[in-house]
Amino acid sequence: MRGVKTRAAVLHDVGEKWEIETIDLDPPKAGEVLVKYAAAGLCHSDEHLATGDAAVPNAVADAKGWPRQFPIIGGHEGSGVVVEVGDGVTTLKAGDHVSTTFAPSCGRCHYCQSARTYLCDNTAFLFQPGQITDGTSRHWLNGQELAFYSKLGCFAEHSVVAEQSLVKVPDYINLEAIALISCGVLTGWGSAVKRAGIEVGDTVAVMGCGGLGMNAIQGARLAGARHIVAIDPVDWKREKAYEFGATHDAPSLRDALPLVREITWGRGAERLICTPGVMKGDYIKEALDLIGKGGVCVIAGMGASLDRTATLSVQHLAAWSKELRGCLYGAMNPRADIPRIIGLYESGQIKLDELITRRYSLDDINQGYEDLRNDRNVRGVLVFD
Repeated sequence: MRGVKTRAAVLHDVGEKWEIETIDLDPPKAGEVLVKYAAAGLCHSDEHLATGDAAVPNAVADAKGWPRQFPIIGGHEGSGVVVEVGDGVTTLKAGDHVSTTFAPSCGRCHYCQSARTYLCDNTAFLFQPGQITDGTSRHWLNGQELAFYSKLGCFAEHSVVAEQSLVKVPDYINLEAIALISCGVLTGWGSAVKRAGIEVGDTVAVMGCGGLGMNAIQGARLAGARHIVAIDPVDWKREKAYEFGATHDAPSLRDALPLVREITWGRGAERLICTPGVMKGDYIKEALDLIGKGGVCVIAGMGASLDRTATLSVQHLAAWSKELRGCLYGAMNPRADIPRIIGLYESGQIKLDELITRRYSLDDINQGYEDLRNDRNVRGVLVFD
């Protein structure tokens, strides 16, 4: 085995643009796999790195004596083909098609053993330097150690990834669709079907009609919701939501309130799933207003890491038995649920290809994120040669 040179989109600090760099990859070691990526979704989570919502600038890290997060290879929503495997790899071989998963599954911790692999203890290491396997690095730029987002680094032509962060998929399924399944589809669909617990006949509202929201709408439809209200300030996204199963729409939570009360004869929605690009604490009160007694509000969208405040009435919780639930990865277990979603796609029960608004080359990644910031995409996708 020998290392390779490859190209990757690297972020050098908060507030900067992605730079296309030629990097060096060491060969995979025990429990690791060299992957040639085929596609990568431009998820909002990577934008949180650039804005600092989910990252610490180098100057701040240095001042506090913390490890630097930058430079870092972006990307966590991806698919590709195995090129080479390290010692001890048993579930994959060269030529296999794979989906990435930002929630690795060690198979041994309390959470994996209790069928909650999305909470695997190894997720604690996703933003630390080095590999999950042994803490040492395989990714280098001019001799400098590179971090790689969620231990995947999908914004690269190749990456060395732990076996536990990859799921084998059928080789006849479109790899662009597989990339979307790996994060946005699982998170959105699961937030509706698993975390919200939608029942047949429910009225469901989905706030935010991007990659997560459209899949929450699909999940609500498959779960048997009677009404599905798509909430988004962007007109064309609300119109697009009807393709995925929406029955009504509104531009904001406030505008949705009278609509929801009308269609539920004053009861309010049974479920609300919040999937905005940036979740803010100020949204919570209006979200709880929208659901009725005994209703469930699921928070699936990421917020700024330093936003520690939320506005709500405790009366909603104590007197009306409303529930506020967090949601990581849609409460999905990738090794079981990625094949489940593939099966729904094969049978035509969910739409994946229609989620892709635009495709970009690696060199055009900054344009892709400019389009995301300006609400031009449901999902943009990087496509590698």
